[in-house]
Amino acid sequence: MQLRRSLCALVLVVTGFAVTAVAQTSQSPLVPENTLPPHRTTLVFGQKIAYYDSGSGPTLVLVHGFASQARFDWGNVIVPLSKHHRVIALDQIGFGNSDKPFIDYSIQTYVDFLGEFLRTLRVEKFDLAGESLGGWIVANYTMQALAPANDGKYALPKPSHLILEDAAGHTSLHSVLQRIPIAGNLRDAAAVAIVFYDKSRVTPEFIRENFAIKLKANDGMTERLLVGNPETDKEVVGDNLKGISIPTLVVWGGNDELVPLADGKDYAAKIPGAKLVIVPECGHAPSLEKPKEFVDAVTGFLGN
Repeated sequence: MQLRRSLCALVLVVTGFAVTAVAQTSQSPLVPENTLPPHRTTLVFGQKIAYYDSGSGPTLVLVHGFASQARFDWGNVIVPLSKHHRVIALDQIGFGNSDKPFIDYSIQTYVDFLGEFLRTLRVEKFDLAGESLGGWIVANYTMQALAPANDGKYALPKPSHLILEDAAGHTSLHSVLQRIPIAGNLRDAAAVAIVFYDKSRVTPEFIRENFAIKLKANDGMTERLLVGNPETDKEVVGDNLKGISIPTLVVWGGNDELVPLADGKDYAAKIPGAKLVIVPECGHAPSLEKPKEFVDAVTGFLGN
C-alpha cells in the first residue's frame, strides 16, 4: 500500500511538471485579463475613455501604441509597476474599450485628449510613458506642456519625468507601418510577429487571441483614418526634442524591426540629459516581451 501511494505521488509530481512545462511553453505573451485591475471609464469631451487605475504612490501614466490598447502594451507591467506607483493606463480615443468617433485623427487629437483626460481625473503631478505611437504622442505632449505658451485655463498638465519606449515620430506613420497591415483577417493578424524578437512567442493560439482582441476593439477605421491623415507628416518630432527639459528615459528593444534603434539613439541625443537603455534580444515592445527588464529600467529611473 505504501509503495502504491509513493508511486501515485511520483506520477502526480511528474504529471504536474509536464503540465506546467506545457503551460509555460504555450503561454500567451499577454497576461490574462482577469489578473488586471477592472476597467474604469470616464467621459472626455463627451467620449467614453476606458482605463486601468491601480496601486498607490507617485502617479505614472502609460500611453499605448498604434492599433493597440492598454492591456496589450502594458498588461505585463501594470501590476509590477503598481507596487510603487499609482499606475494609470488608458485606452486612447479610437482604440480598445474607448469610444471610436468618426473624426480626423492626428497626433494633436491624442495630445488634446490626453490633456483633458488628466484634467478630468484631476491628475496634476505625474510621470508620463508612451510606447511606439504612444511615445510619439507623449513626446509631442511634453514639448507642448513645457512650452512657455502653455498657460491659462486650458494649459496641459506638466509631467515630471518622461519615458519613451521604442517611440515613433521620426518619420511618417505610413512609412513605419508599411511592413505591418491593418488586421482584417488571420493572415494580417499574424503580422504581429514583427513586434517580437522571439518569434516562438507568436503561436497560432496567440494569433487567434490577438485577432479576437482586434475584432472586439473594432478600431480598424481609426487606424485607417490616422494613417491616411497627411497632417501627421507635419507632426514628426524633429529638432523640437531639445525643448524637453525634464528627466527622460529612452528604453529601446535592441532588435526592433519596426522603429530602428537609430531612432532611439537620436531621441536620447536630442533630448538634453536623456538616458538610453537598450534591451538586448528584444523587439518593438520591451514592456510586452521583456517586462522585467522594462520594469527594472523604469523603477531605477524613477528612483525606487
